[in-house]
Amino acid sequence: MANYVSPDTVRNWLSDGGELAFLDVREYGQYGEAHPLFVITVAYSTFESRVAEVAPNPQVRMVLIDGANGISEKAAERAAQLGYSNINIMEGGAQSWAGAGYTLYAGVNVPSKTFGELLEIERHTPRISAEDLKRMQDEKSDHVVVDGRPYKEYNNFSIPGGICCPNGELALRIRDIVPSPETTIVVNCAGRTRSILGAQTLIDAGVSNPIYALENGTQGWFLVDLPIDHGATRKYPEEIGHSETDDRRAVARNRAQIAGVEFLEANEANARLADKSRTHYVLDVRTEAEFAHDGVPGSIHAPGGQLVQATDEWIAVREANLLLLDNDGVRAPLVAYWLRQMGHKATVLEGGIEAARALSIPAASITNSVESVPELEPSALDAGSSRLIDLRSSLAYREAHIDGATWSIRPRLGDLDLDNSQTIVLIGAPTATALAARDLAASGATNVKRLSGTPDDWRTAGLTIVETPDNPSDDARIDHLFFTAERRYDKDASRQYLKWEVDLADQLDDQERAMFHLAGG
Repeated sequence: MANYVSPDTVRNWLSDGGELAFLDVREYGQYGEAHPLFVITVAYSTFESRVAEVAPNPQVRMVLIDGANGISEKAAERAAQLGYSNINIMEGGAQSWAGAGYTLYAGVNVPSKTFGELLEIERHTPRISAEDLKRMQDEKSDHVVVDGRPYKEYNNFSIPGGICCPNGELALRIRDIVPSPETTIVVNCAGRTRSILGAQTLIDAGVSNPIYALENGTQGWFLVDLPIDHGATRKYPEEIGHSETDDRRAVARNRAQIAGVEFLEANEANARLADKSRTHYVLDVRTEAEFAHDGVPGSIHAPGGQLVQATDEWIAVREANLLLLDNDGVRAPLVAYWLRQMGHKATVLEGGIEAARALSIPAASITNSVESVPELEPSALDAGSSRLIDLRSSLAYREAHIDGATWSIRPRLGDLDLDNSQTIVLIGAPTATALAARDLAASGATNVKRLSGTPDDWRTAGLTIVETPDNPSDDARIDHLFFTAERRYDKDASRQYLKWEVDLADQLDDQERAMFHLAGG
């Protein structure tokens, strides 16, 4: 069913020019502590659902890694059931990668963050400190702070006075936010990557204003004891009204071509999409509202700024074909410009959304059909005669769970002492519980239910809800990444995180560095 391959073999496959889905099936916290640079997290707890989204071609060469604990074998069995035909397991798990002399990286979205650091080094992206920005604010100098993150992140916490405009929208909308070419523009994010990429996007798009990345973003602001805003609602105008769009379009196209981006007519794109031996991603890089309004069926919404910031959340297959869509000729070329430099085969469709209506976008070859678990109302729960297994996040369990429920997660269900003749009641999201029920059924369980409702509903039904701040223990919380969790609240954690970002480029070996292709000034 699955072949076993060495770390050296996987290492060679990463740069042999063929497609590769290199997937880490450990849980999020385990993955985030130490993983190969170009591996993608597809945790076993939601494996069938996630793999079908990010690796849609059943013929793709797939490599699974775990903690050398048998989870790759479980995932390989599920992958085979879904229809994947070229499944490989890396011998020895993630630690064998280090044992072979290769680096394990901490954190998430590491390829994108590493690229941000390389970009700053190569292009000398201008930056400004939090202290200097605060001085500009106090002096009321002519400047604007633009937050390059999605609105939800910005609304959660932001620099006072900042305006939300995600990086993928910056070049298109900047003149509607900053009409004067004399105004200083400062781009920020929570840390470093999107500050650097946002500022450099504006520079490379030909925006003539003085432009700076806020050094270390909101964390840099926090570290010098400056106040953070919560709940800010300032945002870019929805309508694009400025007259520079044609000029920006020409610059964006030129930049993209410098990086090797191809611009495809619909007939050329269709010819490529017809190749069923290849993996194709058709990605609409516009805003969520635009995609909801007239997105093309079969395309995937991947807002441009986040696609560059977190490429591994959409694209699990190296050397896959990427076709980007917009309706303005600015956003897709600039996103493709960055993706090409990150080593992805990004192309742009001529004519954008309207032309895309003539595409024959392949239907998903991999679909995950899993039977839902029969629902149990809280009022019908007999807690005394049932075994309650809580599959929600470890944090949610700590904060509020039914007294007597055991916290667990799909890869650890086999560690529980279960009586298969007993009613097993699962607590959690429909997908997670359905996949866990599949494993329980395979081990002999015959009566598995899913509890409906929320902690408030459970209280209303008379169930006892308890809080356990230390249970599960930190060691047991394999779904939680401690590495990044406290960086907005704890200065030591923030300093550690920022140092980690800065040091990423120095960890690259020659092969890893060669997989990035910076296009220069």
